[in-house]
Amino acid sequence: MIDENQVKTIVAEVLKCIDLRGRIKSGSVPCGVSNRHIHVSQADLETLFGKGYTLKEMKPLSQPAQFAAEETVLLVGPKGSIEKCRILGPVRPSTQVEISMTDSFKLGVKPLVKDSGDTAKTPGCVVVGPVGAVTLKEGVIVAARHIHASTKDAAQLGLKDLDRVSVKTGGVKSVVFNNVLVRVSDKFALDFHIDTDEANAAGIKNGDMVEIIA
Repeated sequence: MIDENQVKTIVAEVLKCIDLRGRIKSGSVPCGVSNRHIHVSQADLETLFGKGYTLKEMKPLSQPAQFAAEETVLLVGPKGSIEKCRILGPVRPSTQVEISMTDSFKLGVKPLVKDSGDTAKTPGCVVVGPVGAVTLKEGVIVAARHIHASTKDAAQLGLKDLDRVSVKTGGVKSVVFNNVLVRVSDKFALDFHIDTDEANAAGIKNGDMVEIIA
């Protein structure tokens, strides 16, 4: 049996994460705006740039061990193309292209809003490098908005992996982003990721702070 003191302790810990309306307490999270980019497999990287090729790091990203590479590729769709799409490293098990809805009109594809890594039943495109080209049957997505959080950050915010939350931005074009996926791992740093369309609509930029409100 749990005694009265243990019950009081448990209730006190829960109340730290809940406000008077039963919502998760507000928490500030830095915003990271993702421009169009591509993640590539090693096999596709070698097709595009040559056998044994390795990515060259240009600058680190907000997530540990992730970086923007010097290499870029050409994306080709049914209606048009986009030059200089940046590769992000390190290489991944499969190739994935992340674009905005605005980009999709230029390429002439109809991407689905998907969580990163979920490319089932998505459209493809042709990826062209300096040595060769890769025809993707699927893998072009508009990445769903999401929050990366370390285990410690998640605990402080009262969140857990795969939660869905709402996030409010500030400024004169303040908006509320609903249905934000939370991903928790000790490999992550705290960051709220949106694409350029979303950022432009809300008038926010990299490093701006947003609030988890529900």
